[in-house]
Amino acid sequence: MSWSWLSISSLVTRSALSRPATRLYPVERREPFRKTRGHVKFVVDDCNFCTICAHKCPTRAIVANKKEKTWAIDHSLCILCGNCVEDCREGCITLSNDPWPPMEAKEVLSFRKDFELPPA
Repeated sequence: MSWSWLSISSLVTRSALSRPATRLYPVERREPFRKTRGHVKFVVDDCNFCTICAHKCPTRAIVANKKEKTWAIDHSLCILCGNCVEDCREGCITLSNDPWPPMEAKEVLSFRKDFELPPA
């Protein structure tokens, strides 16, 4: 009986004196890995709204309109494949290493209401 008490007390002592095994997430953030794909960045001033990015997107996450000169991306559908970045002639779309902040359901629904996706 005394040996089990000793092993538990040594475990508690080791845990109390060592650093935590995890990060304190909101305060300590991990640096993203070198080739991490975080999110798609878009510079509207450089775009000529050719809509190639919208046609190349396999998940139809990008909605571009040449007549109205609008461009939008649904980050909940984007799989970060990079097709839009590779095919953009103007270079206005890039992949960032920084992760996109979590989206709430109401943000996704408002996007889909504002920019109705064309049927596949």
